[in-house]
Amino acid sequence: MTKIYTGGCACGALRYETRSQPIFENHCQCRDCQKRSGTGHGSYLTFPNRAEVAITGDANTWRLAGDSGTEKLHAFCPTCGTPVYLTFVAMPDLIAVAATSLDDPDQFDPQAVTYAIGAHAWDVIDPLLQRYDRMPPG
Repeated sequence: MTKIYTGGCACGALRYETRSQPIFENHCQCRDCQKRSGTGHGSYLTFPNRAEVAITGDANTWRLAGDSGTEKLHAFCPTCGTPVYLTFVAMPDLIAVAATSLDDPDQFDPQAVTYAIGAHAWDVIDPLLQRYDRMPPG
């Protein structure tokens, strides 16, 4: 049975839905994700085909270049400010949704920790997960 992933912002003005399955689920401990989440990491589900993710409502975006130089567009609700998803300029088909934006956050099944080099001692993540100092090899 195919899972349906639905979610959105805190106020409900920005929503998404997909029957697509994520190709990568991770916790990211880079400094940008820490600042954006307000804690020690961000958690994401990355889907392979942005066209298969139906988005309703209008998002505001801001652009950020990662350490590799790849630009990311972070989308958030203009009403409540909730970060909902991000896209990648160099990989326009991909879309990553914030795990905390899922209607059912238990659908998030992390596979790895990325940018573990930026981890803080107080941000303890499952030690059994594969860890990468930066992004895993392609």
